[in-house]
Amino acid sequence: MSLQNIRVVLVNTSHGGNIGGAARAMKNMGLSRLVLVDPLDFPSSNAVARASGATDVLDAAQVVSTLEEALVGCNQVFGTSARDRRIPWPLLDPRETGSVCVDQVQGGGEVALVFGREYAGLTNEELQRCHYHVHIPSDPEFSSLNLAAAVQVLAYEVRMAWLSANKLPSKQEKLETTSMLDAQPVTADELEHYYGHLEQTLIDIGFLDPQKPRHLMPRLRRLYGRSGVSRLEMNILRGILTETQKAVRGEPHKRRSD
Repeated sequence: MSLQNIRVVLVNTSHGGNIGGAARAMKNMGLSRLVLVDPLDFPSSNAVARASGATDVLDAAQVVSTLEEALVGCNQVFGTSARDRRIPWPLLDPRETGSVCVDQVQGGGEVALVFGREYAGLTNEELQRCHYHVHIPSDPEFSSLNLAAAVQVLAYEVRMAWLSANKLPSKQEKLETTSMLDAQPVTADELEHYYGHLEQTLIDIGFLDPQKPRHLMPRLRRLYGRSGVSRLEMNILRGILTETQKAVRGEPHKRRSD
């Protein structure tokens, strides 16, 4: 399944910078097909500046005169709309849009995500050419969304749906998997060995008086008991104690490189 089957269509965009911002948002999420319908400022140095490295998306952008041309070959069209319309239309939120969009692409279909003018969005006639209307549920007290930001929202949801459909982990899921591997819980006996090592080290550095221990070790036990120390973390802590004892004895010690 390829994201190449998904095109982002910007209609009558006024500011070149918004085109560049949209291109950057697309490339962030793995989208590359940009179609511009009668842009007012393109090619544009502002577009290149705002693209911040996504100039390949700009260079490959298709410029057409009408929305009809932009949608040629599309099996499914999603039109963004911030306002209620007189004629009810199938309405999706961004997450639903990502899912439906990827389902269509999985079957080999061509999809278009259509965004309107900065000042007025899409006209009723343009929206009627779309199979679905998409509404981003922003705060009604401040619902105006920058064009590039709107592209980013939908492109993100498309990517998350695509990752899920391809059973590819997101970066966060990869991090969580790595964390699980590193977070094998320490055993009770390993923890007891650590407490013994810690106590002796505190005595060696003069922080703990074995004749007047007070409640230091019970408090430290409570502290470490709350923290849920992993086996990897325990190895680090034991290493710190070992090197501390070497320093107290004046022995050479090594530095960790990781």
